[in-house]
Amino acid sequence: MVRGVNERDFDVVVFGATGVTGRQVAAYLAEQSAATGARWAAAGRDARKIERVLGEIGVTAPATIVAELGDPGSLAAMASRARVVLNLCGPYTLHGQPVIEACVANGAHYADLTGEIPFARKMIDAYDARAREAGVKVVEVCGFEALPPDLAVLLAAETARERWGEGLAEADLEVTVKGPPGMPRPSDMISGGTLQSLAAAAGGENAAAVTDSAALVTDLARAAEVRRRSPIKVAPRRNARGAVVAPMAPAAFINPAVIQRTAALVAAERDGRAEPFRYREGLALGGGAASLPLRYAVAGALSGTQAAVLAAARARPSVRRRVGSSLSKIFPSSGFGPSGERLEAWKWRMSIEARTPGGTAVRVEVDADGHPGYLATARMLGEAGLLLAEPGATPERAGCLTPATALGTGSVERFERARVRFSVSP
Repeated sequence: MVRGVNERDFDVVVFGATGVTGRQVAAYLAEQSAATGARWAAAGRDARKIERVLGEIGVTAPATIVAELGDPGSLAAMASRARVVLNLCGPYTLHGQPVIEACVANGAHYADLTGEIPFARKMIDAYDARAREAGVKVVEVCGFEALPPDLAVLLAAETARERWGEGLAEADLEVTVKGPPGMPRPSDMISGGTLQSLAAAAGGENAAAVTDSAALVTDLARAAEVRRRSPIKVAPRRNARGAVVAPMAPAAFINPAVIQRTAALVAAERDGRAEPFRYREGLALGGGAASLPLRYAVAGALSGTQAAVLAAARARPSVRRRVGSSLSKIFPSSGFGPSGERLEAWKWRMSIEARTPGGTAVRVEVDADGHPGYLATARMLGEAGLLLAEPGATPERAGCLTPATALGTGSVERFERARVRFSVSP
């Protein structure tokens, strides 16, 4: 018998709390629980390791739960004690489904950090109906990819509809990042976990979905229109202010699919007639004329790397498997990441310029502190977990949702606790 949510021992359980990001999620929950009284626990296969690793960063989990990916009974027991399970055990293509199965079967909301879009689509097909019936929210891609852009674009769309009675025709998102002083280190940038996820996605089933902006849209007619209006492109370009715009890091093929699914879900709830919009994003590399060649070189390198991943995803299955296996061996492991002292000094900003079919503009800014892929992501996922656990804090939706449809734009002020601030103009 599934225990009701009001009978759960914990509001949030962090599964995979000893990883680079998992320990930061635990630290955030420890910080917030001291002020809010939220009940949380850390979970993994080795309780002593959890205590030791969290102790190294000055965190003591109120409770630890022993759960292993290869032991469905332990996953079910973990999910049955939690209102929300935050899953940090990737690559999700290899390890994610058993945790989702346990959560849906035992009535716990679920969130993770996957950027593996083919896996996310597979979970929609397998669990959307079951999760809706169970009243469970399954929320994937819930970190730097794609929580802030997804919420920001939905905020722009809702603002346009409330003020001018129109949806969006286009939305352009640009990110600027300022790192800590001194020479950058290899581990400062893309995490080993993210790179392993890219390898898993490129070599996995339905890898062609990696290149598809409509990969998570289940309505066939709408999906075809999304592909026509809003294809994924990785070529460098210049914006109106002269900045070189590189493809989004770590990948240009994560956020578009999530944002288009949000638009499709919202349109289906309203009347199903809202047209898809063109969505474009990138990493803005500012600077003067003297640095232009260098900025183009950086943008070209990012573009070339991502184009190679996209080409591998389109190859025949035997080639994909070999490429995915090779990349997995070449890339650093999931534990590869920056040291703690280099996480805090980062600043980053997202700017969304959106227009309605009538030409009216709306702008949304996201201003944040902390390394985007590690610290900010951990804080955002932790806050998402607290929101999902709190009765009435999120919309009454269930199923395989996006961050924006699961949390709702009414949640944006809560993310100020996670040092992520949203604003709308005009």
